[in-house]
Amino acid sequence: MWSRALAGLVAGFLLAAAATGLVAWLPPGPWPTALVPSLIAFIPFWMLAAVWAFSFRNGLRAWAGMGASALGGFLLLWLLRLSGAVQ
Repeated sequence: MWSRALAGLVAGFLLAAAATGLVAWLPPGPWPTALVPSLIAFIPFWMLAAVWAFSFRNGLRAWAGMGASALGGFLLLWLLRLSGAVQ
């Protein structure tokens, strides 16, 4: 149980940060206009990620699943920035 809780806190934080970055970058227009709504959305994203950690069977699966999701989110942010789709 503790390993899933730590996965929800640590890996969930990274996953919420990646999701917040996507919320800030994906709407049309410059990203600073979406900064405040995306920062407001960070806390619910982190809470959802923390709850999602307890849906895994054990802590190792929670770390692997959430870590891979966070890595995928940051990879998507990097690809968006590399392609010039965002400013």
